[in-house]
This record gives sequence, structure tokens and C-alpha cells, in this order.
Amino acid sequence: MNSDPVCLIPGQKYLDHMLSLVWFKRDLRVVDHPALAVAAQRGRVLPVYIVEPDLWAQPDASARQWEFVAECLADLRRDLAALGQPLLIRTGEAVAVLARLQSVTGFSCIVSHEETGNGWTYARDRRVAAWARGQGIEWQELPQTGVVRRMPGRDGWAARRDGFMSLPPPAPPALETVAEGSGAIPSARSLKLADDRCAFRQKGGRDQGQRLLASFLEQRGQHYRTAMSSPTSAERACSRLSPYLAFGALSAREVSQATEAARPCWRGQPGWGPSLRSFEARIAWRDHFIQKLEDEPALEHRALHPAMEDLRPVPDPAHLAAWQRGETGLPFVDACMRYLHATGWLNFRMRAMLVSVASYHLWLDWRATGPFLARQFTDYEPGIHWSQMQMQSGTTGINTIRIYNPVKQGLDQDPSGSFIRRWLPELAPVPDGFLHEPWKWPAARDLLGGRYPEPIIDPAAAAREAREKVWARRRAAGFAGQAAAVARKHASRKEKPIQRSKPRPDSAQLALDL
Repeated sequence: MNSDPVCLIPGQKYLDHMLSLVWFKRDLRVVDHPALAVAAQRGRVLPVYIVEPDLWAQPDASARQWEFVAECLADLRRDLAALGQPLLIRTGEAVAVLARLQSVTGFSCIVSHEETGNGWTYARDRRVAAWARGQGIEWQELPQTGVVRRMPGRDGWAARRDGFMSLPPPAPPALETVAEGSGAIPSARSLKLADDRCAFRQKGGRDQGQRLLASFLEQRGQHYRTAMSSPTSAERACSRLSPYLAFGALSAREVSQATEAARPCWRGQPGWGPSLRSFEARIAWRDHFIQKLEDEPALEHRALHPAMEDLRPVPDPAHLAAWQRGETGLPFVDACMRYLHATGWLNFRMRAMLVSVASYHLWLDWRATGPFLARQFTDYEPGIHWSQMQMQSGTTGINTIRIYNPVKQGLDQDPSGSFIRRWLPELAPVPDGFLHEPWKWPAARDLLGGRYPEPIIDPAAAAREAREKVWARRRAAGFAGQAAAVARKHASRKEKPIQRSKPRPDSAQLALDL
């Protein structure tokens, strides 16, 4: 546990009842930070970030995520120092860290943002709340986005969310220096995180996020709506802001308001209008999905529809390992997985395809594949991730069953094969006409099973079998009634949450390419 002393500025009271501790979590910025602004209005502020080794030991955490966070912390420490009070970084269990800081500084209040995190952070927050009550310390939690805590249902949610997003964000407050000695930012190795080579990971920090936002709204976003689906074009056309939003280096509100402010600049220019409208819709959908986890924390572990709980009871370990390594023998699937290994990011349609192939063709339970993907995503956001894992694997009971054809996806999104050739160099000898289905190449016997694996399943046969299994559950007596209950609690009120015979091409399942 980190035990760096808190160096109080001479002349400060040992017990300062006007001192508020601001607990930074997934909100690593000073701009549009309601918790910091409210604490500053109360009096003196002690900004603290707690590095929690047990959090980073969870199965959804990885070194690539921590390294991104560490870079965000460096920017946050600089920005807080410029306001007048450096950030204190402490390592250890949250209650123990807070108790020690309280004994030294005498803070009377904790102010933080509401966090919709994983099950571990939910349990930790309950422990902190119990400790604070026992000490007579107020803990004030404030929203930092459109997610609404303790809503009885979804009726009226969109209006409340839009109202919050339209409010002017608070400016960074001037802070009085009350303590020195910020503490070290630990390395991934010191947190005992597994080696995680991510050669092309995005660099963290608010400065980098602001540069990406500017380049997206000024240049890259013009073809966002039409270029987001293919991994060959999405890397540039998408905003790439998702990790900065996930860890709060940027706020969703400032991104939304910056997007709205940019629209007049591009009025009449080809592509910009539809692209910016589409991007704004995706920022709203981001809150929509996080709201699901806020309303039902068990969503991370339990199928939304009870009939789907044991749909895929025993994952095949060989299939799981092949999918994780990018060695399924399905070239476009494997190329997407290897790209994700190397970058920590993947456009949303391809994320959906990876989950679909794992869930249907390989018949793997979402709880077996979800933690692995969470670790790969630098932009891992629990509310979006677990909602989407269930949606794409067909366990919500209210969404369209979308079984992606991995060969067709490759032909549609990588018709030239350039993406496959870049990430699967072992397929270099395969002619263009057979690249998406190398098992059909007459000379494939010299390649498959050696340098590149044979397909571990027959895509068409596996899809048919999966479809029959899923629809057998959906047709069962009582399924529709339980699905209606899920829809009442979680479905958007802007569209019918009923199974469609033909899914729309731009449905909610394809709406999160930030």
C-alpha cells in the first residue's frame, strides 16, 4: 500500500472541516467536472486518485488500459497543479486509503461522480459508503453524463438525458494549495499486470483527446457515416474518442456540444451533415447502453432474459482459444482479432461480428468471451461492453438475432483483401479470388493446417444449427411475456423493442462507432 505522507501547507489547520476530498475515478479531467466545481464552492479541495491493485487484478482489466490511464493521470496532475492544488495519487484499498487521508487532513466530505462500473467497483462503492456513514462523513455523488441513477423506468429518460447534455459545463475552478507531494504513478509491472504488447495503442491524456476531437470535427469526420463500417476506413473516419470518453479525459457533454457547434461550419458541404447527426446519435446511444447496466448491475453476469441463461452451458476450450488467438481459419475474423490485439481498438461492426461468430458459429457463452474482449479494448466501458455482449449473443430476448456471415462480411468490408493480407501475412500465397475462403483454393493443402489453420467450423452449417437452437428458446411458452418485461425496463422509448423480421441496416446494434 502506498503510504506517501500528505505534506500539509504550513498554516493549514490539522483538522479542516471546510476541506472536501474529490475522488477521481473514470473522470480524469478538470474541464466539465461537476464534482470538482461543487467541491470548490464548498471550500478547500483535496483531489485524490486511488490506484486499486485489486481492481486491476479483475478479469476485465489489462496493462494496455492501465498504461492509457497512467498517461491520463499525468495530464490531470499537470492541469490540477496549474489550478493551484496538485493531485494526490495513492495506491491501496479505497477504504484504507480514505481513512488514512481523513486522519491526517480531517476532510469532512467526499465529492465524486457517479460511476457505472463493473461489479467490483459497485461492491467497493458500497464499502466506501458504509465507511463514510460510520465516520459521519458526507459522500456527495454527482452525474457526469446523461445516465440517471435510481430511475424507476425508462419513460422520460431521453428528455432528462438531453437536458443534462444541454447545460453549460462548469469551468475549472481556482484551487487553494492545501497539500503537496502527489505520489508516484505506478507501472503496469508494479501492479503485477500481465505483459500486454499493444504496439499501436492510442496514447492517453486529455491533450491527445482534444487533438483527436479537433481533427475529427475539422477534417476526418466528413465521411464518418459511410466509412465507419469497414476496418480499412474506420480507423481514420471514426472519431477514435472512445477511450478518452471511457476514462473521462473528455466528457460526453463537451464532445456533444463541440459537435453541435461545428455543424454550422459545414452546412452545405457534402457528407458533413449526415455524419455529424450520426455521430451525435451515437453519443446519445452511449448513455442509453450504460443506463442498462446502471439499472441492472447483474447484467454483467446474468442473461437479461431468464430463458437464455443456460443457452450455451459448456464452452469448447479449443474453439475459445482459437478465437482468442485469431486462428479460427476464417480469414476476416482472424484479421480483425489480430488487429485488435495490436491496436486495442476495432470499429463497432467488426466488434459485433467477432461476438456473433464466437456466440453462434463457435457456440461460446458471452461470459467466456466477454472478459477477454474487455481486456483487449483500451476503451473498455462496462455499461456498453456487457450490454453489447448480451445483445450480440442473443441473450436479451428483445433484440434482433443477428448472425453475421464472416465470409460475406469480409467480401463486403475488405473486398480487395488488403486488410486480411496486412494482418495475416501467412496467406500471402493465396490468390485474391480465394483469399476470403482459402479452403476452396486448389493448392490449399500445402498451406492449411500448417502455416494457417483449416476452418474450425463450417460457417454455413454452424449458423444454421445456432439459429435453430436460439429460435427454439424464443418460441417457447412464456418467452414473449418475459421479453416484454425486459423491454419495459431497458428498451429505448424511441423505437419499438419488438423482434423485426428484417433488421434495419442502421439499428441500435450498429450505433456505437465513436
